[in-house]
Amino acid sequence: MFALMDTLRRAQADALGALGFGPRECDYRVVASTARWRLREYAGPHSGELLLIVAAPIKRPYIWDLAPSASAVRHCLHHRLRAYLLEWIPPSHGGANDGLDEYADAIVECLARVSSAGEGAKPFLMGHSLGGTLAAVVAALEPQGIQGLVLLGAPLCFQSSTSRFRDAIAAMDPSLLRVMSVVPGSFLSQVSALASPETFIWSRLMDGVSSIADPSAMDIHARVEHWALDETPLPGKLVYQIFQWLYRENRLCRGTLPVRGTTVGPTCVRVPALAIVNTGDEIAPRSSVEPFLDAMPVEDVRLIAYPGETGVALQHLGILAGREAYARVWPQIVSWLKARG
Repeated sequence: MFALMDTLRRAQADALGALGFGPRECDYRVVASTARWRLREYAGPHSGELLLIVAAPIKRPYIWDLAPSASAVRHCLHHRLRAYLLEWIPPSHGGANDGLDEYADAIVECLARVSSAGEGAKPFLMGHSLGGTLAAVVAALEPQGIQGLVLLGAPLCFQSSTSRFRDAIAAMDPSLLRVMSVVPGSFLSQVSALASPETFIWSRLMDGVSSIADPSAMDIHARVEHWALDETPLPGKLVYQIFQWLYRENRLCRGTLPVRGTTVGPTCVRVPALAIVNTGDEIAPRSSVEPFLDAMPVEDVRLIAYPGETGVALQHLGILAGREAYARVWPQIVSWLKARG
């Protein structure tokens, strides 16, 4: 049933694309790939700070590059950052039994490839949402391999009462995931909507209504809706580990997360870190980030609170889609990177 829903939702996305609301990505080339992932190198400067973006494995990576007016990739290239992006291949093409170990392996390999392209320079590691969570895990595993860590709306602490969304997810029974080799994207969308209907249904509808009088806001809202409908499946093993180890047991923030034969947590992250928190985001609120940052053993840690805005459909995506985010927050992100490059 959910596989059929994936197909139907992608058909809806195609309809929006036919109306002109599909992604308008900038030029890139694939410099490395496996059956599980592809590493994109974007056309841009040949010198400057190296940046590896870890896309979230949920849905497609073009949320980083929706359109010229809403593109984290273009913003970074414009400010002479050498940008790379790790794109995950849906498990129907391989990797159906992949978990945190395999995803961490991929990020570590891509870091090495980016560093090699930069003649040994260390890249910065950046991720949004679950991509940021995975980036933090790898920063704990391989702090010597990165220059710094940038987390955009990335939940890191999953203790009880962190948020209503976390508590609703943790209360669900993950046993079904044990027998699902591949989890359809629409299954995760439905679970998220059940956990937080305010976030995924009502506030999304209100954002659309509020954007009607503003053509620019309506354009980005429609593009985000296209992205949200463009479902991709995930490996069942990865989804189970996220549900059980992160949301229910809070292993990452407690320092008991087993990855690649070792145990990691915030005390392992010994690099400068910048975290952006949308104060209107129920998925990754400040309370899901600050305890992790406070436990890091370095002083160069900064948190920026961003109030969110209209025209982004989902506040969780505001930092990647919002006009105010690019006008006010992204200049601070770039300055932070440049100061440590």
